Amino acid sequence: MSLLNFFQHKKECQHKKVSPQDECAYCPDCGKLIENRWYLVRCECCGIKLKAILKDGEITAEEKFCHNCGGKHFVAEYIPKINCIDINYAVLVKTAVEPYTDVYTQSWTNVNQYDTKLLTQT
Repeated sequence: MSLLNFFQHKKECQHKKVSPQDECAYCPDCGKLIENRWYLVRCECCGIKLKAILKDGEITAEEKFCHNCGGKHFVAEYIPKINCIDINYAVLVKTAVEPYTDVYTQSWTNVNQYDTKLLTQT
């Protein structure tokens, strides 16, 4: 990794103020919607959980070989909800996502006090 690449990566927002406890939150530094995604790394051979790390933007195991079977191939598994048992093995990836907005307009009209109608626009 060259020195120029090091400084270019520092310009991007790291979303450090987004709490890992939230599933989604807006970053107060850059204003983007950030989704916290948890990943586990398992051995492809025996399926045992291994400690995951984020290395050059790729999710991989901390060790080069599985401590259970000696295998060197690993699978990254997405976890929708993290639990206390897996937190020591998992890695957190903060991903910027587009907010889902269903654009529509609602207008209320009051003809009289007792008759209220909803006008929708699609």
